[in-house]
Amino acid sequence: MSDIVQRLWGFCHTLRHEGIDYGDYIEQITYILFLKMAHEQNRQLPAGCSWDTLKEKSGTELTDHYTDVLRTLGKQEGLLGDVFAGALSRFHNPVSLKKIIGLVDETEWTALDIDVKAAAFEGLLEKAASEGKKGAGQYFTPRLLIKTIVRCMKPDPRPYREFTIMDPACGTGGFLVCSYEWLKDQTGGGAFDRDLAKRIRHDTYFGKDLVERPRRLALMNLFLHGLDPEIQLGDSIYEVPDSRRYDVVLTNPPFGTRGANQSPGREDFLIETSNKQLNFIQHVMTILKPGGRAAIVVPDNVLFADQAGAVFEDLTKQCALHTVLRLPNGTFSPYSPGTKTNVIFFTKGMPTETTWVYDGRTNVPSITKKDRPLTSAHFAEFEDCYGPDPNGRSPRNPGQSKEDRWRSFHITELKERDFKVDSLKWLRDEGLGDADEIVSPEDLATEAIEELEAAVEDLNTIVEMLGNGYDWGE
Repeated sequence: MSDIVQRLWGFCHTLRHEGIDYGDYIEQITYILFLKMAHEQNRQLPAGCSWDTLKEKSGTELTDHYTDVLRTLGKQEGLLGDVFAGALSRFHNPVSLKKIIGLVDETEWTALDIDVKAAAFEGLLEKAASEGKKGAGQYFTPRLLIKTIVRCMKPDPRPYREFTIMDPACGTGGFLVCSYEWLKDQTGGGAFDRDLAKRIRHDTYFGKDLVERPRRLALMNLFLHGLDPEIQLGDSIYEVPDSRRYDVVLTNPPFGTRGANQSPGREDFLIETSNKQLNFIQHVMTILKPGGRAAIVVPDNVLFADQAGAVFEDLTKQCALHTVLRLPNGTFSPYSPGTKTNVIFFTKGMPTETTWVYDGRTNVPSITKKDRPLTSAHFAEFEDCYGPDPNGRSPRNPGQSKEDRWRSFHITELKERDFKVDSLKWLRDEGLGDADEIVSPEDLATEAIEELEAAVEDLNTIVEMLGNGYDWGE
């Protein structure tokens, strides 16, 4: 597997000099790989779009033909049209296009085990994400973190037929892919009976993303895992969801406030705010079935923003907010190394009585791309503390953490803190005087940006209230 990734990725460096960046490269690989596999499977494609027509052409005839193929496939129905919708060629040099076609042609992809080709594509995504802000990091949640969340949440579709899993900001499909891989591990490799296999393939995994590229990558990622999911293209926050509800929602909404200039105006949102992450929390509360469970990655500012208290007060009334995981600094390195993040876990349909907080950040050296990468050891104790019950009802006690990282807070303590979850801290940061732990300028800048963005959100809210004729005299 790693050989395939290395060969394909090695050619990427050549294409960078031709103006094809990491994200473009993964996207073009997706198109070419799909066409090669369709050829191997004897899938019926529109006239003139076959793999052989690509192989036999060269020069400008090849680049022109490739452009026509993408355009034609983007107009088709079903998965084909979904993968190629809006597809554009980034190849200007026919020699480079000819070479990448040759590289993909060397491997008989359908003969590879599903795990191998799926892992190869995941490997490419991970490499692209590791290239900092030039890569695909904004669409890629670290797989080690996702696997920890999935092991805690146990998204098992076997108990009943209508079981569904949703990621409303699915990016490259990491939560859905890891959920399926977890299921396969639980069943000794995925030996399902015919009906169950059909249901898992078509009717279990759902996603949505605002941007065509990650949606395309998610579709390809899941296709290579043998799944045929429904991945919608659209805005989860500003579009009112349909009537479908889900048993498990796992998601990492995009960081930042870009595009969040106004509140969505949705009737199901009790708290009116332009904060995207707070609106994602409200959205997830809506789309969960009663008794459904969710895990959401959120940045720190969501826990202390001006309207965070109101949203979390509503959350604790409708749901059991049973667990909060404070992630190590740098978890999203190198794409967003300075963003401090958390995972909140909750179950819909019962009010919160106690919230357990695991502090995986204080006095933990920051994660870096090379010297201190994220490992499974960063989450091992948390998983033990979380326990086997996916709804957070396993017996718990502070003694489960050797370094006092595990504490519980009664709902009355959350009320005393105006439901600002960020205030649930007890460990003293011993690294403040350590030169190695001095906050980097990039972290300080990121923190300043987050606070400024929170201030802009507050100002937008005020402007909106003024525009709606708010009576300041009351």
